[in-house]
Amino acid sequence: MSDGLPPGSDGWDRLWTPHRMAYIKGENKPTHTDAGDECAFCTAPSLEGGASLVVARGEHVYAVLNLYPYNAGHLMVCPYRHVADYTDLTGDEVAELAAYTQRAMTTLRSVSGAQGFNIGMNQGHVAGAGIAGHLHQHVVPRWGGDTNFMPVIGRTKTMPQLLEATRDLLVAVW
Repeated sequence: MSDGLPPGSDGWDRLWTPHRMAYIKGENKPTHTDAGDECAFCTAPSLEGGASLVVARGEHVYAVLNLYPYNAGHLMVCPYRHVADYTDLTGDEVAELAAYTQRAMTTLRSVSGAQGFNIGMNQGHVAGAGIAGHLHQHVVPRWGGDTNFMPVIGRTKTMPQLLEATRDLLVAVW
């Protein structure tokens, strides 16, 4: 600061979240629509141990924690098949995606007492899809008062739990 005060002595608290810079800059985000090693949703099911944020695996879809969540417990339900558009899913994929979305809601209510949910898909880059080449449905748990001044004024989300700990809780109940 130009007034000579040491950092933090201005009366403002700071919440540092440097891990978010990778997301903001778009690092490791595929810029194409092809399947393969560069697609996070194609590689996620093959990761093991601490690198995997997969919560549950089905025949056609899987549930995975969002690496850059809006709220604690923010899951995504993804088909294993690399497909971009909802209308290109098979009937079996649609049915299992719906069933996994329901199961995600039930599990999140049990584990965290979620009071509501935002559920949806962004189809295409212009609609806000971060990874438009591989369809994924967001299941975002909500609680009364979970939106406060931090995201509105500070453009910062506070996350009360590490992703690995959230995953362990969800896996145990799923």
